[in-house]
Amino acid sequence: MKKVCNIFLVLLMFSVVLASCDTAGSAKDDSIKIGYLVHITGDSALWGMAERDGAQIAADEINAAGGILGKKLDLQFYDGRGTSADSVNAVKKAIEQDKIVALLGSNLSGPTIAVADIAANNKVPQIASFATNTMVTQTEDGKVRPWSFRLCFTDPYQGRILANYAVNTLGIKNAAILYDVTSDYSIGITKAIEDNFLDAGGTISAKLAYKSGDVDFRSQLTSIKEYNPDAIFLPNTYKENALITKQAYDLGMDVVFLSGDSYSPTMFEISPDLHDYYTVNHFDWGDPALAEIKNKYVERYKNDKPELNVVMGYDMVYFIKDVIEKAGTTDADALRSAIENATDIELTHAVITIDPATHNPLDKDAVILKLSDGVATFVERYSPKKK
Repeated sequence: MKKVCNIFLVLLMFSVVLASCDTAGSAKDDSIKIGYLVHITGDSALWGMAERDGAQIAADEINAAGGILGKKLDLQFYDGRGTSADSVNAVKKAIEQDKIVALLGSNLSGPTIAVADIAANNKVPQIASFATNTMVTQTEDGKVRPWSFRLCFTDPYQGRILANYAVNTLGIKNAAILYDVTSDYSIGITKAIEDNFLDAGGTISAKLAYKSGDVDFRSQLTSIKEYNPDAIFLPNTYKENALITKQAYDLGMDVVFLSGDSYSPTMFEISPDLHDYYTVNHFDWGDPALAEIKNKYVERYKNDKPELNVVMGYDMVYFIKDVIEKAGTTDADALRSAIENATDIELTHAVITIDPATHNPLDKDAVILKLSDGVATFVERYSPKKK
């Protein structure tokens, strides 16, 4: 009899365990767990916190509207602290312990590249926000990383934008380039400018270099002046570009300047007379399409000067919602395929189509800003395919 009772107790305990597992499984199935790698401490905290806040607004909206596939969106943030090592540890926890089905972020190329293999080995799609380095979505030998994607455009794409905008919109045919020969960022954009400007019918009459840390550019500018270009491409940091324009004005040069996504309001402090200066950016608060998300942010966080990362955080969450719904599942392979074949997804800042060959946005709109009279003014959204 005692033996029978013991068997009965074992069976009873086993059934309780099974019931507990079923309950836990049901709870798990009631939500879709998405991880977001952000840098909310360290040097990048200002941008990371803005991206996190924008993403949270989107997640709350989505859940208020019924979630994704009828399930709650469980959006969890992981602080990469702006370093590759901390990002690796954060993502290992997100994937191995918390069992996320997709990884959003980050806005920095180094940490994003560092966690790519972890995501791939665990078949978790990774979608970067502002990580612009080409290595984010491809390996050193040029092969696409099958589980890595991004929503921002790349550094070389900026060069294509600048070259086409100069020729097709500003009518510039003769230009010079002054670039930093020690910067991968500058070198990469310079090559793209050259290739695309020449293809569009332009002529590069002068190409001169300097080294990072230089503050006197008069020698290079004097040489450029002899060629009388209509414009000078400056694929450099905002501080160097501000110094270059000021010294150009001091030399009596009156040309159009074009630069990549390195604008800062402090440029006007260095070069007060800055004018006819065009810079490309990912987006700008002057774009009327961003007014609604800005109002939502200001109302919620009581901050009337949000960083633009708010918009990307917001749109990243809506992007993953869209692709999960198109896949109809969070199955890893199906979700990866849905991201790779995402077409014409309407977000706040752009309409996104992913290029399956590169895992980058295809012909994505950039924003053109014009710097004059102490302010940066939104001009238009621009894509080479439209011109």
